[in-house]
Amino acid sequence: MGQGLVIGEVFAGAARAVPGRAAAILGDRVLTFAELSAAGERTARALLDLGVAKGDRVVCWNTTSLDILPVFAALARIGAVYVPVGPALPADEAEALVRAAKPVLLIADEKVDGAAVASRADVAHLALAELVAQAATEPAGPLDAPEPDEADPHTIFFTSGSTGRPKGVVLSHRVNMLRTHPGSQLEPRGPMVCVYPLFHMGAWTIALQQWQARDTLVLVPQTDGASIVAAVRAHEATRLNCVPAVWERVIAALAAERTAETGDGTLPSLRFADSGTSATVPELLEGIAAAAPNATLRVFYGSTEAGNVTSLDGPDVLRKPGSCGVPSIFQHLALDPEGELCVRGPLLFDGYFDDPAATAAALQNGWYRTGDMATTDDEGYLTIAGRTRDLIRTGGESVAPNEVETVLAALAGVRDVAVIGLPDTTWGEIVCAVVVPDDPSSIPGPAALRTACEGRLAPHKHPRRVFYAETLPRTTATGQIQRKQLVEEILAARA
Repeated sequence: MGQGLVIGEVFAGAARAVPGRAAAILGDRVLTFAELSAAGERTARALLDLGVAKGDRVVCWNTTSLDILPVFAALARIGAVYVPVGPALPADEAEALVRAAKPVLLIADEKVDGAAVASRADVAHLALAELVAQAATEPAGPLDAPEPDEADPHTIFFTSGSTGRPKGVVLSHRVNMLRTHPGSQLEPRGPMVCVYPLFHMGAWTIALQQWQARDTLVLVPQTDGASIVAAVRAHEATRLNCVPAVWERVIAALAAERTAETGDGTLPSLRFADSGTSATVPELLEGIAAAAPNATLRVFYGSTEAGNVTSLDGPDVLRKPGSCGVPSIFQHLALDPEGELCVRGPLLFDGYFDDPAATAAALQNGWYRTGDMATTDDEGYLTIAGRTRDLIRTGGESVAPNEVETVLAALAGVRDVAVIGLPDTTWGEIVCAVVVPDDPSSIPGPAALRTACEGRLAPHKHPRRVFYAETLPRTTATGQIQRKQLVEEILAARA
């Protein structure tokens, strides 16, 4: 195997130590560590036959399936770079990402039009099913191929692109190994249910955590609450990580079974119940605690570029609602004079692929500028106040949307809320709230929202305009509010 901390050793080592243990489960299909390692070696040989070499990028455009796992292992084994693309992307967006990645090969499953995108992007195309079939005919035995070094690139994850042009985040073998090492954070042994799609870094982080611990990954492509509850129970999963919106579905499914008297409405096998990415309100945290009575609650904050930056654990989750905790292992944090959070340490990305300007802007003197505005309390606990680019500039003052949203979300009758800035000739921008009411027949009015802010927020942070909606646009994978889209929709409606 390669030099140092290389991902290929994760598969080879697990196959030697626990060959018969399930590495991954999807529905009724099971892939053991021995089978995954062997399939990875055969797939590596097939990719070499196709001309894929160390350092080459290979884009994988597919839905969640066990068939992609040997491809991931194979690319790590030969030192090629795995670049996933979400299957829900329209062809034009997928083509743009393929062009940006400059790959030697596009692998796609039957759910997407890989051939057409590959043709337009002028890159070789191979159906995932064809690769699986070709790999099955490859002989066993040692590979004759250059081995990767721990500093070599292992993956490129394109950021969600909720604002601006997507950027390819380059992560080395060493960084991915350190981020997911069993010692990086306390974890229970046992199966883990993964509800994140296999184009998202969160899914591969969970996968590598499980495989480094030589435990089982249970993939659940459906994100409805009933499917997740069934998977946790069927496999007696010890850990579940969901964004707040998915936790709400899980809690609703458990409540429904209590109402129907078909179950006790809890998940007793869970030892850790994790959330993060977007703010998790106290009521939801209390619901998670009731749903997982034997679990420690944790809230994580991080990014593709920096990995897991902070965590809020155990009793602190309910004691410090709204906080994202204290620095995680290996992470060094600082706030610049404007309040932007900066991170330094061995878990940082290597830069943005083929984008030196963006890399130079993000990585300065060894520090990664997160773009998140943050505050710390007298105990050192961090709270994210909003994005630097989301800041609303009104009358010479700056307003962080998240700060206002936290106050408004606690108001009775508010199911969801987003705070945005709209152009104004007098103030530059004005603070506006977009509210999703619990009950359309009983909508909290603008006066109620402003009253909720009194005494808690400075007057310039109070919403001057209030709009109402049935839903808020959020990114599929992370649940982040798409503020730019909201602003565009409101301005278009007013035009």
